[in-house]
Amino acid sequence: MLLIVAVVALAILWVGTLVIGLTYVKKQTRLAAQLAGRQAKRDALIDHRFKELVRLLGDYRGTSVKMGEELHEMRAILAPLPDKVSQLQQRDPVSLSFLQAEKLVGMGATVDDLTQSCGLTQAEAELMSKLHDSPRRR
Repeated sequence: MLLIVAVVALAILWVGTLVIGLTYVKKQTRLAAQLAGRQAKRDALIDHRFKELVRLLGDYRGTSVKMGEELHEMRAILAPLPDKVSQLQQRDPVSLSFLQAEKLVGMGATVDDLTQSCGLTQAEAELMSKLHDSPRRR
């Protein structure tokens, strides 16, 4: 009889252990499923952000290429300008006196100096002096 009681007690302990073990496994499975769901959401968010960044990078690359092409075109347009400016200055003797007057004003020449050196009228010399006088002397 003692043996039967011991076997029944062991059977009850075994069933209890089995129930506790199954409950633990069920709980761990549920937690694993929740974690997998969260991880799937994070992965989807990361994938979406990655695709968005790839798209933005493509846009930036396209914009950079366009800007480079436009810069190249602008350089081609602006390259001959210094030669054209010097040609225009050499053709027009009046503009040469104005350029000389501008340089003299920058060096501190007075209105009388401009009228005598450059052949400008009094009004022209005053205008040149006011236009090109350095801000620190005003």
